[in-house]
Parts: sequence; structure tokens; C-alpha cells
Amino acid sequence: MIIWLAFIACTATILFTGTQLSIHGDVLAEKTGLGGTWVGVILMASVTSLPELLTGVSSVVLFDLPNIAVGDVLGSCMFNLLILSMLDLRNPEPLSTRIHQGHVISAGFGIVMLGLVLFGMEAGGRLPALGWVGIGSLLALAVYALAMKVIFVAEQTRMAKISREIAEELRYRDVSLRRAVMLYALNAVVLVAAAIALPELGAEIAAMTGLGQSFVGTFFVAVATSLPEIAVSAAALRIGALDMAASNLFGSNLFNVAILGFDDVLYTKGRLLAAVTPQHVVSATAAMIMSAVAIIGLTFRASRKPYRVSWDSMGMMAVYALALIVLLRLR
Repeated sequence: MIIWLAFIACTATILFTGTQLSIHGDVLAEKTGLGGTWVGVILMASVTSLPELLTGVSSVVLFDLPNIAVGDVLGSCMFNLLILSMLDLRNPEPLSTRIHQGHVISAGFGIVMLGLVLFGMEAGGRLPALGWVGIGSLLALAVYALAMKVIFVAEQTRMAKISREIAEELRYRDVSLRRAVMLYALNAVVLVAAAIALPELGAEIAAMTGLGQSFVGTFFVAVATSLPEIAVSAAALRIGALDMAASNLFGSNLFNVAILGFDDVLYTKGRLLAAVTPQHVVSATAAMIMSAVAIIGLTFRASRKPYRVSWDSMGMMAVYALALIVLLRLR
């Protein structure tokens, strides 16, 4: 019971600070002129993914739990796309028609990085390595850096076209940039502190329930560390910052996969992706399929929903449910 209470306390703290980050992130997007997409992909995504980063680092360095580290990252990638489909329920029109098509870049790079991770897991120790670090992890880090450059250039081009409209729609004239930065940083610190305890709690839950570390990492810990994305996206939806919500989710997936490369560097016992169970192949594949469905939705841009949810969101939900069923059978 104590373990579950501690787990709930950590997740509640992450949820609250994630909500605050969304508000102050929107202020920073306006004050800096960088735009909601860039702030969402870089600033928001990196901070809301700090739980995954801290969970991964503590999992491989302190607790020797590689399955928790990898399961958390891949499960979070899946869950972030599920969040995107759930946001669609709150809109009368398909969400993919209300956000700009530039998110295809983030989603596409996400598929490339997930493919490299999948390749690294399937090849195991047969791929070249730099010391103990697998080549797939190093390539994923390189692709992340390239993605950030490409997204920055694309967003700057887009912002230049709509700069006049933005100047007329300032919503935070009375909030100083200094105050927004200070509050953003404070909430980020609290969020990090809550994330540190998650991997050990996840391992305890795995032992108590008998579900196994791969399954617990992919779902229990992944959902907990994705709570900032839920909070940020829901708050962004309420204030009308739809592109920030979407870019935070796609950007978080990019950052999450980059975390695996960083974790591999810290996991000095060998290649991280070769040290985990085969179940993670299911999670990586599901995340790639969900990203591809999102790209199709953003490209096709359906004008209406067949039901309360658009077809692309239904597709992502179905893939997530299928992955859950398969992983339950494989545990």
C-alpha cells in the first residue's frame, strides 16, 4: 500500500507542475517570438520529458534496470500519441485539420529514430559499437540534432509569414519575461524531483504484481512519466494553443528516443538495446505505426469526423490497444 501511495504522490506532483509549465510555456512562446511549435518541440518537450530522462538515468546508473528505462521511453512514445488522439475528442473538427502540417516533420523524424532503436534491438550485439555504446544509439542522437535544426528553420519561416497577426493577438502583455522564466524553472525543478523516485517504485510494483519489468516500464511507469505531457496538452487545449499541444507531444517523442541514446552511454555494462527483453520490439513497432497514422491524418486533413473521434485518432487508439494486448500475452 505504501508503494502505491508513493507512486500516486509522485504522479500527482508531476501532473500539477506539468499544468503550470504549459501556462508559463505559452507566455515564453509569446514573449520570445519563437512560436508555439518551436517552444513546444524544444522547451516544453525537453522539460515534460525530464521524468523519462531522470527515470532512464537512475534506472541504468543506480538500479541496473535496463528494461524499466527502455520500456518507459517506448511506452511514453506510444502514450504521447494516444494523448494526441484523446485531444481529438475535445474538438468538433478533426484535430489534424486545426494544427499546421509542419508537425509532419517531427512525426517523420520520430519514425526514423524509432526505426534506429528497433534496428539496434533486433541486431543485438552484432552491430558496430563505439566502446560499449551501440551505433544505433549514436545515430539516434545525431538524427535528433538534425531534427532540431530542420524544425527550427521550418518554424522560423512559418513565423515570419504570420508575425503581423501574432503582434495583434498578444495575450500576456502584463506578464514579464523574467517572471515567466522563474516560474517555469521552479516547476521544472519540482517535476524533476518527483521523477527521480519513479524507477525504484516501478520495480517494486513489478515485483508485487508479477507483471514483469518490461510491462510495468512500458505502461505503469510510462503513463506516470507522461503525465506532464497530459497536463501540458490539456492546458494548451484550454487556452487555444493547439500547435503547442501537438508539438509538445511530437517533440517529446523525439526527445524520448534521444534519451535512449544517452542512457546507452551511461549503461557501461554493455549495449543497452541488446540488454533488454524482446517485448520492447512490440512497443517500438506500435509507436512507429501510430506516428505513421498521425502523418497520414495531417496530410489528408479530413473535413469531418465519422463519430466523436476522427479516423486517424481511432487508428492510433486501436494500435495502442493491440500493443497492450500483445504485451500482456508476452509478459
